[in-house]
Amino acid sequence: MTALLLLPLLLPCVLPALARRALARLAPAAALWAVTGCAVVLAGCSLAALGAFVLIGLLRLPVFAAFGEFTHPLHTAPAMIVVPAAATSVGVLAVCCWTLVRSVLRQSRAFRVARTEAGRRPAAGDLCVVDSPRPDAYALPGRPHRIVVTTAMLRSLDGPEREALFAHERAHNEGGHHYFLAAAELAAHCHPALRPVRTTIRLAAERAADEAAAAWVGDRRLTARAIARAALAGHASATPRPAFAAAATTGPVPQRVQALLGASPGRPRAGRAVAALLIACTVLSGATSAAGLADFHHRVEVAQGEEAP
Repeated sequence: MTALLLLPLLLPCVLPALARRALARLAPAAALWAVTGCAVVLAGCSLAALGAFVLIGLLRLPVFAAFGEFTHPLHTAPAMIVVPAAATSVGVLAVCCWTLVRSVLRQSRAFRVARTEAGRRPAAGDLCVVDSPRPDAYALPGRPHRIVVTTAMLRSLDGPEREALFAHERAHNEGGHHYFLAAAELAAHCHPALRPVRTTIRLAAERAADEAAAAWVGDRRLTARAIARAALAGHASATPRPAFAAAATTGPVPQRVQALLGASPGRPRAGRAVAALLIACTVLSGATSAAGLADFHHRVEVAQGEEAP
């Protein structure tokens, strides 16, 4: 049982490398879905494993064992293993909850400020122009979705480049990329090894929006130029906005521009192999955590005399 519950805690350590390979070998939209889904499952399984270790440790204490009405001893790993594992799990879960609550409060505050600022400005469709000397543009989720752009950013681009930029931000809203970014933020607070995956998911969202914008305007070179010029203009911008509000100026822009201009041949076999590894990692984590929890439940029922050993 202990070995089964350890595996969900170790599997997230291999996801950062797999996520980078998935983004390099899969279509950006496919990589976004695959990596985010895998990160969420691995985060949930790791939390379940930590919770199981806490319960195991508590049931080794006479005070909590009395509530279980055990008629037989609860067979688990030795106390020298169970007790430190439970204490460590309590500390890890407490840190996860604390950092997650702080992040939620910070992001909620930034979201309210951004929505209030956008609500004060007249909107043309989904476009909201903010008079500001700082070049910036980003997709703001909510009801309704908004594309927020500053006057300084508009002055930095010509007409076709503006259309490409708007198409990019509109792709973020239409693709629901804020959900993926929020899920990545949540997973990053559940396991330290998933923090680098948050950057990969953000890059995948930007790459997916880049491809959608290029398809919309029908010119990959124009899209690449618009993204590069917007990033250069907005490099010194420090506009406060929530982390799940995607923007064309974020991420490794040179890598994104190279991807738009490269037109490198795809590698379907390598892509299928990486996708298979992500699926295997997800299934293995879910299966081992479920098996570990089921074994723990069986041992509790045996200790209560409800089942035969």
